[in-house]
Amino acid sequence: RGEGATMARLKLFWALGSLGLAAAGLGDFFGALTHRIVPKEVFQGGCYDDHTWVSPDGQGYTCKDWADDRYGPDPCRTHYSGQGYMPELFKACPLTCKLCAPEAPPVPRRLQLIDSTVSSKVIATPAALAAAIAFLFIGYLNVRIDAFPTGAEVGIPEVDVLSAKIKSGARQFLETEYSYLVVFVLGLAAALFILFYFTEEDDALLTSFAIVLSFMMGAFLSAAAGWWGMMVATDGNAKTTAACAGDKTTGKRGSLNEGLKVAFSTGAVMGFAVVGLGLAGASFTYVMLCIVFGDDDQDKVMQCLAGFGFGASSIALFARVAGGIYTKAADVGADLVGKVEAGIDEDDPHNPAVIADNVGDNVGDVAGMGADLFESYVGSIIAAASLAITQSTKDGNALSGKATEGVALAFMLPAAGIICSCVGFFAVQTDAQGQGWDVHLGTLMWALEKGMYLAALLFVGCAYVCTVSVCGLGLPIFACVVIGLASGLAIGKVTEYFTSFDFGPVKSIKDRGMTGPATVVIQGLGVGMISCVPPVLVLAVAIISTSALGGAYGVAISAVGMLSTLGITLATDAYGPVADNAGGLAELAHLGKEVRDITDSLDALGNTTAATGKGFAIGSAVLTALSLLSAFKNKIGAEQTYDVGDPVVLSGVLTGAMLPYLFAALTMISVGKAAAEIISEVRWQFKNIRNAKGITLGECIRTYKEKAEELGEGVYRAAPEDEVEPDSDKCVAISTRSSVREMIAPGTYAVLAPLMGGFLVGPRFLMGLLAGAITSGCMLAIMMANAGGAWDNSKKLCEKLGLKKSKDPARREQQKACVVGDTVGDPFKDTSGPALNILIKLMSMVSLTVAPLLANFKEDYQYWYFGLIPTAVFIVLTIVLGPVLNILTWDDPLAHFISSDEPASSSNSRGYSQIGGPPGRRNTVCKVLARLLGGGGDRQALITP
Repeated sequence: RGEGATMARLKLFWALGSLGLAAAGLGDFFGALTHRIVPKEVFQGGCYDDHTWVSPDGQGYTCKDWADDRYGPDPCRTHYSGQGYMPELFKACPLTCKLCAPEAPPVPRRLQLIDSTVSSKVIATPAALAAAIAFLFIGYLNVRIDAFPTGAEVGIPEVDVLSAKIKSGARQFLETEYSYLVVFVLGLAAALFILFYFTEEDDALLTSFAIVLSFMMGAFLSAAAGWWGMMVATDGNAKTTAACAGDKTTGKRGSLNEGLKVAFSTGAVMGFAVVGLGLAGASFTYVMLCIVFGDDDQDKVMQCLAGFGFGASSIALFARVAGGIYTKAADVGADLVGKVEAGIDEDDPHNPAVIADNVGDNVGDVAGMGADLFESYVGSIIAAASLAITQSTKDGNALSGKATEGVALAFMLPAAGIICSCVGFFAVQTDAQGQGWDVHLGTLMWALEKGMYLAALLFVGCAYVCTVSVCGLGLPIFACVVIGLASGLAIGKVTEYFTSFDFGPVKSIKDRGMTGPATVVIQGLGVGMISCVPPVLVLAVAIISTSALGGAYGVAISAVGMLSTLGITLATDAYGPVADNAGGLAELAHLGKEVRDITDSLDALGNTTAATGKGFAIGSAVLTALSLLSAFKNKIGAEQTYDVGDPVVLSGVLTGAMLPYLFAALTMISVGKAAAEIISEVRWQFKNIRNAKGITLGECIRTYKEKAEELGEGVYRAAPEDEVEPDSDKCVAISTRSSVREMIAPGTYAVLAPLMGGFLVGPRFLMGLLAGAITSGCMLAIMMANAGGAWDNSKKLCEKLGLKKSKDPARREQQKACVVGDTVGDPFKDTSGPALNILIKLMSMVSLTVAPLLANFKEDYQYWYFGLIPTAVFIVLTIVLGPVLNILTWDDPLAHFISSDEPASSSNSRGYSQIGGPPGRRNTVCKVLARLLGGGGDRQALITP
């Protein structure tokens, strides 16, 4: 109750804060509304020669003033030519010349609320109101979720006990991870302050403080979004299971629709928390910066606002990497030892890694994905707003002279998207019956998609009003918004084709299982590679068309359009791990087959929504990163050329293309090491965990398997004195400790890479580096995410077809081959692939933040000595993580455990060595130098039983 009350107070605080920010700007907002409606009396004669006439809204200007762009439309101006006001055009235009003459035709009123006269509070008011609505909607969702019964209330209290274990493990992980991240954020904030304080020419102290506070605000809100969503998800999984099981006390049967309502409501909390916190934080930071620097100094405001995105990106990367390592280490360990070696079900309660696996679903797919898309959401807004300022100063584009309108649209579209997502939420329901894996995913997908499509349709209408009517930016910019929205939906459908077991790609992988795991892996890689073609073509068409219509701002605002309905899009994604946990709880609690059929149907849908969500995240990441790249180029100036044939630029492209592979390799190897420790632990428990009667965990599992063959699945239940409980906490501890250690290198390298390239060589090299990273990262992320999703659903297809229980040994081996493919794909789709989205955005955001400092480079290598600082940090960090702590190493983490000189009896007593080996070794300078020069050394376990 205490924790629930705290969360309720926090939600109320955010709602009231957003309403307060909105209220602060409401006066100016409604003032802009009345000022922009041209009074009809102005156009009906009698005022042209009376210069003392006062307009009905009390502003005191004359009729002639209405021809000025400051107050209203000038029919004589060619709005898209970039020309300013010209008196000769005023005289030559009959309509304007006779504006106040009785014979002139009446001019219709025009509702353009936003122009250069409005303040930052007017711009932020719709965003703040929408954020407040999002928080209030979350309050409604919490009431809705609280109304669903718990496991104890429907007669299955063990579900609540198991859910509490999962929640405890998730909290333990996030608290450990955030304790590391506090040190990182404070250290990086101090570095940013020093960097800008000693290099900024004007208002150095004020600018440094503004950037640091913006950075910390972005980091805090990104972490809060992940925590918020995960805490609700760990409560919703038990209620989803209870909804599927029905009420045992009254005999009421559970239903698929009831389970879908609970799971989707839980996922919606994550979705609306991300958009609410993102829009409230970005709009509040923008208003505060405008108050500090003034509405007229938008260049400085955007420079400091980039710090907000930098903070969000930093937390998102660590959350995604650490969460991905955690969940896939546990998943791979549970699958290989449980499914392949022991032949038990995925969520068998006797598998020690099952609880850790379910915890990982929350910390990786809920908290990690939430932080990822939070960063994309605010990053797209910042990129569009920054480009609005720079593009408005250039002639010949749709935004010439309309900086304020462009910034306002970047904040207004997400606000409209929140409202539309709230409406779309109520369209999600289904009449389908739970049939386990024997379902048609297209039918179930429609249950979720109709909510997304309704929200998208409503958003198109709102986008027209915001773009054309309110901001007066014209149809080309509106078309860019629609193209971005349509591109996101198209990428989602393409991803569904390549990852759903209703279609050919996944079926082909299942068929290759007849010839063993090797051909499953080969086919999966081929499917992943070819799946790059449609999304890349969609993105290419979107980029070319939006660039032609609106220039760099057109590309940026298309990313905003794609992400505007993120509230409901992320709800469908976060629904997946909730449904997966519900199925796991049903099996852990030994619920009947009819309950598992319903939860399996929800899980099957969740696998597909997770895959489409990753495709959506990749597409939005590419558009956002490209927009940030354009903003970076505008910030550093156009004095230098960026010809890709230039050796410096090409070297940057090659270096940038390499970075996603380095990043993916580090995360893949980390999963492998952590999974090896989990596998060792699970094997040890199978052999050595005993109950009071001396029965081992492995013997208990064999008894269950024999009884299942004799009596059927789910019929036998051992007597309490014959049951053996695994030590799940040990696997949770291993996954937690491994993931937070292994996240350090990828996260810090991603921050240091653009700093080293930019300051050592110059902005031309950095421009090439960013372009190469975006290109390479896009391809690799799509391939890894789709290949992993296809492997996963090929395993699910085998379960749907009943291959695991088949009497034919060849069919059982086919299923095992697909399980091996799934374990290969686990780090592909849930660790390395998704983290690449954040990598390309983080490097672009870091570059945009330091762009004002790089603008001083007039030639390459001009200030190379500044680049020595991040280079020195990189070298020291690599030494510490390598030979000192033994994290970056080729050593086998199980070498100590399987060493031939280790007594066989040692496996009966576990002991976890400290990181890096025995005490004293890490402090010996000679040993460190020996490892640096010769490598290897005596191999030591990291956390090895």
